[in-house]
Order: sequence, then C-alpha cells, then structure tokens
Amino acid sequence: MRHDDILQFWFNEIEPKKWYAKDAEFDALIYQRFAEVHRSANAGELADWRSSAHGRLAEIIVLDQFSRNLARAPGNHAALAFASDNLALCLAQHAISLGADKELTPAQKAFMYLPFMHSESLLVHQQALHLFDQPGLESNLAFEHKHKAIIERFGRYPHRNAALGRQSTPEEIEFLRQPGSSF
Repeated sequence: MRHDDILQFWFNEIEPKKWYAKDAEFDALIYQRFAEVHRSANAGELADWRSSAHGRLAEIIVLDQFSRNLARAPGNHAALAFASDNLALCLAQHAISLGADKELTPAQKAFMYLPFMHSESLLVHQQALHLFDQPGLESNLAFEHKHKAIIERFGRYPHRNAALGRQSTPEEIEFLRQPGSSF
C-alpha cells in the first residue's frame, strides 16, 4: 500500500463526519482495508513514507486515527485505541520540526497535530495550543482547549481508564457522568 492510498481514502473517499464518529460499519471497513498497514506502521516498516510531508501525514493518520477504529473492531481490545499514540506523537513532532506541516492544507494539518491533542501530557498540550492557533483550525483549537482542561484537572483522560485498566477516582467517575465528558 502507498501513502497516497491512505490520504485518498481519508480526505476524498469518506465524508469528514466519519472522521470522529463511532460507527461499527466504518470500523469494519478500516479493519478490512488497513489492519495490515497499521501493523506495518507499528512495526516501523513505513519509514520510506517519511520522505515527504504527505507520507508522514499518512503514517500519523494510520497510527493515531486508524488505531481508534481498529480498537472497536470485533476481537480487538479497547486499549489498542491508544497503543500507538506516543509513536504518532513522536512522528508528528519530528515532521513539524522539519516544517512538513507547512506543506499541508488546514484539514491535513489538523490530523498531523491531533497526536498532540490526544496526549496526556500538559506540556504537549501547551504545544498543541500553539499549533492549532492558526487560520482554518479554529474548531480544532476549541476542542484542544477542552482536551487541555481535562488534562489540567485530572492529569489524564478519565474516559480511557476502563480500556487501559486504570482505576477511576470518585471525581473522575462523577465527571464521566456529565454529557460530553469523553471524546
């Protein structure tokens, strides 16, 4: 598979509303088409994709976004959703340090920056605020503020606790009962 196949699928074949929706049929499609490339990305086998900004973006999407879809596929464990987050973040940090994000459209930049938003590090969220604070990413910036507030309050995302086998505090349990508490 080529990195162009990932970008064609993500930005042209599907509607943007699919990007963040929990949809069993869509998750199954991701599994059918991309489970093997996800395995390759996790194994570090897509290094040749990093020769271009678009290849870097495709690898980040596979690790950051597809992981969430694959975790919901039958037979997979929910923790898979977050298992590639640190790798995706490191790849995004490196791509940005090289200026690769400057070659992307706002929609593409948003996906290069999402690993920052998914991080449970407050320092990384400080960087995310700066990254998302640019024209075309206003709605992403608003979501980043919401994510950062959760990290400031709890030091982690409480909605991940069950999947990661973490014990929730009483305050987290109460928070999770609130509408819109998990993403």
